[in-house]
This record gives sequence, C-alpha cells and structure tokens, in this order.
Amino acid sequence: MTAVDAATGTTAAAIRHKPRAGSDGTTRLSRSVKYLLLLLFLLFVLIPVYVVVVGSFKTSSDTTAAAQWNLPQIWTVEPWRKAWDVLAPYMVRSLSLAIPAAIISSMIGSVNGFVLARWRFPGANLVFAFILFGMFIPYQAVMLPLRVTFTNLDITRGIPTLIIAHCIYGIPICTLIFRNYYATIVPNEIIESARVDGAGLVQTYSRIILPISISGFVVTLIWQFTSVWNDFLFALFLTTQQNGPVTLGLAALAGGQKVDYAASMAGALITSLPTLIVYIVLGRWFIGGLMAGALKG
Repeated sequence: MTAVDAATGTTAAAIRHKPRAGSDGTTRLSRSVKYLLLLLFLLFVLIPVYVVVVGSFKTSSDTTAAAQWNLPQIWTVEPWRKAWDVLAPYMVRSLSLAIPAAIISSMIGSVNGFVLARWRFPGANLVFAFILFGMFIPYQAVMLPLRVTFTNLDITRGIPTLIIAHCIYGIPICTLIFRNYYATIVPNEIIESARVDGAGLVQTYSRIILPISISGFVVTLIWQFTSVWNDFLFALFLTTQQNGPVTLGLAALAGGQKVDYAASMAGALITSLPTLIVYIVLGRWFIGGLMAGALKG
C-alpha cells in the first residue's frame, strides 16, 4: 500500500466516524427534556405522598388546610397508634380474604387458560368469549342480585362470602392472562410429546405446564391480591362493619362528626403497606411475567 492510499484510507475512515454537526447537542437536549419530564411526573406523584406522610405525624389541632404543607410542630406517633388499634382486626380479616381469593382465582384461571389455549375443543372460542364477557359486567349491576343469591343460599355475610364473590369475579381476567401466556410461551411440541407419551389433560397440566407457569401466577396473584385488598363495594354489600375487610375499617376510621385527619392519613399508609410489600417482593417476577407474554394479545 502506498502512502497516498494510506492517507486516503485514513481520511475516509475519519469522515465515516466524524459525528454529524449538532447530533451530540440534540441528543443531550432530548435527554435533558426527558429527565425533566420524568422529574415533573415524580414530583406530581410524591407531593400527595409527602402531605399524607407528614400529616400522619401531626396532632389533631395541627392538621389544618393552611398547615398541610408544613412540617409538624410536634412530632407524634399517636395517630399511628390510634389507626392501628382500629385497623388491626380488619387487617387480619383482609389477609384471610385476599390471600385465598388470589390463589383460588389464579388456579382456576390457569386451568381455564391452559384448556382454552392448548387443549382445544369444539366451541372453545365461544366459551372464551362468554368468560371474557364477565370482565365487562360492572360491580354495581350484580351487587343486589349477588346479595340476594347469597341470602337464598343461606350464606352468612362475611369473609367467606367475599372470597366466593372475588374468586368468581376474578376468573375472567385470570383466564385471559393465562390463555395468552400459554399461547405465546408454551411450545406446541411439549403438548404433543405429552400426548404421544400417553399423558392426559390432568397429567400434562400438573407435571409440565404448572411448573413453568410461575411468571403467569405472579402476574395474576399481584393483580388479584391488589384488587381484593382495595375493594370496597363488595365489602359494603356482602359484609358488615363487625366482620368486614380493612376498607370498611378505614371508612369507619375516617367517619364521624369530627374527622381525625392525622389518624386517617396514618390508617391510609398502614392499609397500603401489604400491597406495597407484595409489589416489592414479587415486582421482579411481575415484570418478567409481563415481558414473557402474560398480557400480550
């Protein structure tokens, strides 16, 4: 290679790798705008959290509209004690409600999703459409008929009633999630191999499908646990103040002629802790389940 060729090659390489004018500035500007928007959204979310957290440590006389942004003049945990004394029995009942309801509805949705996705039968699409139709029925439309049905069946209003109601109402969304999960993740070859080996529906599901469904179960468990824990309308119609979940306890804490705003804020934070813990513990698997196809159409 001559000196001219070497110089020409060096010049061409320099031209190819030379950044275009203004590209670095545009990239920095777009990145700055993106971070600024994210910061604004973060402030928008954290401002109410700040008011609630700070207000939960104030005295009753200090929780006024004019002083809601101020730090407490006297820091106290008395609102937390008051809120916990009221909400403790409700929290126990809510845990005994949300955990079984989330597990049972997830198991039913998993079986339905597997059958509808990989073990086809005549009319499967019609059955799936009828199941999905349950997602679009509002709570308000079924509340009175549901209460009359439980009364006619002589089922006492309380946590068992709510477990049945939430399991039934959770079947459509859990079925949808698992059907899409099995349709996109589980290869047909695995199902066909199991059939060739003589495995039936139950054996294929329990020995092959269930062990690889962890991501799908995490998605439905978080979804159902959060939905059941935060429900108020079912609890209002199907339980009483003496045997209801934590949402009724929080309403009782905030009710009355004179509202203790500090205790109500502390109660709201206490009530939100279980769902927050669930998201922290299972969040990584939750994102993995979504990315794996649990909510893909």
